[in-house]
Amino acid sequence: MKRYCLTLDFQDDHRKIADYETHHRNVWPGIKASIKNSGIKNIEIFRHGTRLCMIIEAEDDFSFERKKEMDERNPLVREWEELMWNYQAPVPGAAPGEKWVLMNKIFELK
Repeated sequence: MKRYCLTLDFQDDHRKIADYETHHRNVWPGIKASIKNSGIKNIEIFRHGTRLCMIIEAEDDFSFERKKEMDERNPLVREWEELMWNYQAPVPGAAPGEKWVLMNKIFELK
């Protein structure tokens, strides 16, 4: 099992943040299916102010490249991502058009 941590910002608008959280309490069933079909077993999203942190647990053969290809072929995922981009903002240092940015693990206590 692989584990990833990604980050993203919100637009600094309390109403948009509330709307985003409402959407995530009611994620479309097709979006959940798409996530699971990509090899992701669990996702958790945390928020502090305008910063988001997403933890992904995925099968060993999971790849972000394959997930991106799947998402590009899925009109429902494209619609969801377009809707979510109305609330999101890239973190400093993100590449143009990049949303969630993979974070580097710098410590682990076992």
